[in-house]
Amino acid sequence: MQHLKKLLKFPRILFFFIPILILLSIFIINIPAPNYPITGIDFISSVTFPTDYTFKKTPMGGLSGITYDAKKQLYYTISDDRSEKAAARFYTLKIDLSNGTLTNDKVVPLGVTTLLNESSQTFPTGTIDSEGITLTNHETVYISSEGDNLKQITPFLKEFSLSSGKVLNTLPIPNKFLPDKSRKQGVRNNLAFESLTITPNNKSLFTATENALIQDGPEAKPKVSSPCRILQYNLLTHKPEKEFLYQTEAVTPIFNFSPKFASGLSDLMALDNQGHFLSLERTFSGFGFSIALYQISLEGADDIHNIDSLLAVDINKIKPTKKELLLDLRKLNVALDNIEGLTLGSKLPDGQLSLILVSDNNFNRLQRTQILAFKLKMEPPLIRLFRRFVPNFNR
Repeated sequence: MQHLKKLLKFPRILFFFIPILILLSIFIINIPAPNYPITGIDFISSVTFPTDYTFKKTPMGGLSGITYDAKKQLYYTISDDRSEKAAARFYTLKIDLSNGTLTNDKVVPLGVTTLLNESSQTFPTGTIDSEGITLTNHETVYISSEGDNLKQITPFLKEFSLSSGKVLNTLPIPNKFLPDKSRKQGVRNNLAFESLTITPNNKSLFTATENALIQDGPEAKPKVSSPCRILQYNLLTHKPEKEFLYQTEAVTPIFNFSPKFASGLSDLMALDNQGHFLSLERTFSGFGFSIALYQISLEGADDIHNIDSLLAVDINKIKPTKKELLLDLRKLNVALDNIEGLTLGSKLPDGQLSLILVSDNNFNRLQRTQILAFKLKMEPPLIRLFRRFVPNFNR
């Protein structure tokens, strides 16, 4: 009899814990991702295409950005051809990672889409320098153009139809980003809107300057970083909302006697809706490329959209975007090319996400179009929850 009473009491204990378990589950589902949800990255492989590779009578090169369509399992990659070698365009690719490997035969071009302006015409030569591309959830892509300061062609952020390639919408750009005739403000030539990404909920679009605005500070030089601005748009209102300070890394070239040097923020990839991203920084010193991937967070960063010039304030009092190095690609046993674009890709056989990087070959015969694939290691939700209360756990 006593034993029976004990058995009858056991379900009551369960009833006590069930509400707690339900509340805990809801809490886990709704907590924002931590600053650094990626715990590791494994290199899968790389493939290359020669500069003279053509597809549908166009030179398939200058690939400066890439985005993934999970529903169709396709990739769209933008060419930065300024309508010089062929009309401005983006390509549709199939990249097959279904068995967790990548070889040349698993990267297949499927289509090329010509970009059309507001008059349904191709962009005239030199009027566009398309660098970033990101997919929306309604069959369109946003594309960024750096413009051309020397020709007084302003940068733009435009939405294009995925099927027809026609412009559907143009986002307004804050005046501080627009170069003026005096060349005392705005983006620097060829150091403008390289990056472009949209949050998974399709509510926010982010772009960034590759280097500092003229009125914000110096462009990147050997051992000198550059204060870039991340620009956030509300896609419900199509208006710019916030801006954040992003400091590029100060790079010290191994050989520092080349007159050629270029370094900056090449691309962003939104990981979630809470301000966590991957960033891609690319450096060329005349003796090869240095590429680095970072995990970044806007959490706690100051909104600087009301500051027209960072040189006019004490920049040390501004809280910048948080950064943590994920991978220095120089550690790979791969000859790197001019890597400029990245995107989260398809799921791999073990359920982890892939990451795809592409290079801009500059239509230079000494360079190649390069595609690199990686596996991202993500933290389980329970570990994320534990890290929320013990931030230094397993670091």
